[in-house]
Amino acid sequence: MSSLIDVIRGRRSVRRYQDRTVSDAALWRILDAARWAPSAHNRQPWRFAVLVDPARREQLARAMGERFRMDLAADGLDSDQIERQVTRSYQRISGAPAVIVVCMSMTDMDVYPDERRAGAERIMATQSVALAVQNLLLAAYDAGLGACWICAPLFCPDVVRDVLDLPGDWEAQALITLGYPAQEKTSERAPVEAKVLWF
Repeated sequence: MSSLIDVIRGRRSVRRYQDRTVSDAALWRILDAARWAPSAHNRQPWRFAVLVDPARREQLARAMGERFRMDLAADGLDSDQIERQVTRSYQRISGAPAVIVVCMSMTDMDVYPDERRAGAERIMATQSVALAVQNLLLAAYDAGLGACWICAPLFCPDVVRDVLDLPGDWEAQALITLGYPAQEKTSERAPVEAKVLWF
């Protein structure tokens, strides 16, 4: 097992995968790591829908692509640009050996009568789900898998819920593609000093 700092520094967003199945055991291990993330009030508002059936991934990719196409057309892009972007999105989702749709549920979160506190509670739930995603991504890398965090479900949560027949309280937040990497990725980060104020 790698040291934690090596895993943190080594993880990259991987979008191309080998034609190789990801085992159920590997997926369960990754999901187990996700559930150990910290969460507001320890309410654990994350929910996960795992897609290993190629037909379900294709169905989701196609439905999301239709909404994406409508949004891009409304933005005024020409048809060639639209098709390029929609095709790329479709291939990323349908071509991954496994996909985890990450959702948020407000069911167990605190309820407030005023908009200010209700909004803060929702942000806390969103942050909690994001922390679970970070655990998931690090665990995937540690298991020798590549993964990519895709936020497209935020633009069409109703489409995701309808296609997958998710429970009504599950709000799609992200989509994680997973597989054995077919590419090497490198990237840099800004110096830490550029992002810190020290008092």
